[in-house]
Amino acid sequence: MALSFLYLAFVRILQLLRLHRRGHSELAIEVVMLRHEVAVLRRQVARPALRPTDRALFAALSRFLGRRHRRRFFVQPETFSRWHREASSMLACDFFTVDTVLLRRLYVLFFIEIDTRRVYLTGVTAGPTGAWVVQQARTLAMTIAEGSIPVRFLVRDRDAKFTAGFDEVFRSEQIRIISTPVRAPRANAFAERFVGTIRRECLDRMLIFHRRQLEAVLAEYVDHYNGHRPHRSLGQRAPLAIPPPVPTRPPDARHLRRSDRFGGLIHEYKLAA
Repeated sequence: MALSFLYLAFVRILQLLRLHRRGHSELAIEVVMLRHEVAVLRRQVARPALRPTDRALFAALSRFLGRRHRRRFFVQPETFSRWHREASSMLACDFFTVDTVLLRRLYVLFFIEIDTRRVYLTGVTAGPTGAWVVQQARTLAMTIAEGSIPVRFLVRDRDAKFTAGFDEVFRSEQIRIISTPVRAPRANAFAERFVGTIRRECLDRMLIFHRRQLEAVLAEYVDHYNGHRPHRSLGQRAPLAIPPPVPTRPPDARHLRRSDRFGGLIHEYKLAA
């Protein structure tokens, strides 16, 4: 599918370059004829059969058109929006370790939605056996199966803890596994970035004594990360935050309220009702 899409995209780019060199009158006539052909096809074909490469190409090109122009095609803007969501329905996963005060190493398994940046914390253990990892995969698979947008891809590194049983859990849910190249952490950049964030903002600033304490700390931080922490890629919104209404006037700073997390280590701000 990837090669087919690249070939189709290359052909269309060449066609666009060719049209760009033509005179404006000739191009205008061709556009009118193509629009009429589309109108004729609409009367004869109830629903065109599109290949995955066709959908990918239409979805990519539609980003360069305004919503008004998109309605001139047989694929409606609502369909374009759905295709954009399906191209971005991707998960990434990884482990990171935390050393306790008693020099015991704990392993944390988490997943992150690349499009929304939502994090799923699935488990903490001192011994990540293959059976344990598979069980965490089953738990997450049941969670994402209830979502409105199906997940199509899972990015993971080549850690031996990700066994064949782990992959099979997701394949049974029609999720394709994408393994990163050897020694290429940037290929799993979204997961690596979350690990750096949680270390800088939380774990590097406190002492962890045991697993239960770590689970409580991680649960609170993930709640903050998903529900309150702003993300530049999301327009300074949190992954699960509802977009606020557009204010009719600048907010009054006197109504700003602060909430503390972890004894004041992290602050959350919101306007009082």
